[in-house]
Amino acid sequence: MSSDKKVEKLNKNRGMNFGLIIFLVIFAYIIAALFNYMTEKHVESYQVKLGALSTNNIFKGVTLRDETIVRASKSGYVNYFARESERVGVGNLVYSLDESGRVAEYLTKDVEQSDLTNKDLTELKTDILSFVNEFEPSNFSNVYDFKYNVEGTVLKLSNANILSDIAKINESGVSSLVDFNYAPTSGYVIYSIDGYEDISLNDMTSELVDYKLYETESKKKQLISNELVAEGDAVYKLSTNEDWSIVIQVESPEKAEELLEEKYIKVKFLKNQDTSWGKVSKFVNEANEAFIMLTFTNSMMTFCTDRFIDIELILDEDNGLKVPNSSIIEKEFFIIPKEYITKGGNSNNSGVLREYYLEDGTKSSEFVQTAIYNETDDEYYLDDLSLRMGDVLIMTDSANTYTLNKKGSLIGVYNINKGYADFKQINILYQNDEYSIIKPNMVYGLSAYDYIVLDASTVNDDELLYD
Repeated sequence: MSSDKKVEKLNKNRGMNFGLIIFLVIFAYIIAALFNYMTEKHVESYQVKLGALSTNNIFKGVTLRDETIVRASKSGYVNYFARESERVGVGNLVYSLDESGRVAEYLTKDVEQSDLTNKDLTELKTDILSFVNEFEPSNFSNVYDFKYNVEGTVLKLSNANILSDIAKINESGVSSLVDFNYAPTSGYVIYSIDGYEDISLNDMTSELVDYKLYETESKKKQLISNELVAEGDAVYKLSTNEDWSIVIQVESPEKAEELLEEKYIKVKFLKNQDTSWGKVSKFVNEANEAFIMLTFTNSMMTFCTDRFIDIELILDEDNGLKVPNSSIIEKEFFIIPKEYITKGGNSNNSGVLREYYLEDGTKSSEFVQTAIYNETDDEYYLDDLSLRMGDVLIMTDSANTYTLNKKGSLIGVYNINKGYADFKQINILYQNDEYSIIKPNMVYGLSAYDYIVLDASTVNDDELLYD
């Protein structure tokens, strides 16, 4: 028994693989986009905003005062009765010179029997708290200044009764061996010397304003009560004038001249956060080192014992539009008299009438549209894209002509708000290594939130950047 079997041939042509086609299309698109990205020009933008530079306007300055050193009239043990930084009048008792040393014993005995009042203790606490709040480990030498200051405060408080009744010392039987010395003039008492007493602005060098060098060489000598001094030794000094100054070194003579133009600068004293206005003077020495002196008429009592002071200059010039220095470029422009600018065509666009010749030699004129980038009282700055040196311009309704022969440069950036590189002039107020602060709202300048080219070297004038 047999049966017929029908064999059908299997069709090997399957339907199209649409998934593969879609994948290939997407892949081709990615390759094309990547190629375009790699070959087309890329321009980074920057949005202009109001801001300020993080400039370092903090300085450690050296103080200059009218200081008179008072010297011992003879040898002996010195004992002070006036507190340091206290203002004394002419004839006030400041110190005594004791050949025997018995006055110190008498004062010590009297101190042991003295009681401090609540007011006295409050004054001591104020001194201690001020030191704790201002202390920095990097300036450890301030500890010694604080020590001498407290000793002076205790001396003043404990000897208050003695100062009110000098007869007590006379009754002690040692008056014949003691010289009482009084202030020759009014001023602030200072119990230290350092060799800076006669220095002026015109003596300044970088070494004199170097605080580390001042500390390393131990230039400051503290004058201490109950020490033996010889005739002619310094026993104290008086700061005799309410006017005083701080001298700082700046980076260049140009910076010194810039600060001098301010005439007065607001200064913050970092010691107590107080502010005051200082009158500005400048000096540049033979080594081309530049210095600024700020002169004050107040706060002498607070700082009369400080040779170096940390200050901050409060400068208004740091505020304005902030732009990267990489955006800034210098560009040349034609300069023409204002009378040669006119309106032309069917628009209100500015331009000039330029003289030219027809093929038959006939003289004619054409309107050339050109943008204005800056102006003075008598002249305009025009771009040089459509004009050439030597072009003859015609004044409207006049036979007067002007030949283009004058150029000038402007500092500016490329504005790209309209999709192309449009030069805008800027006026730099202040600058550091990365950014510049420029004057806002100039007629031909930038405004806040404009977009500019981040790197001006990557574009050309009027280059189209976006379709």
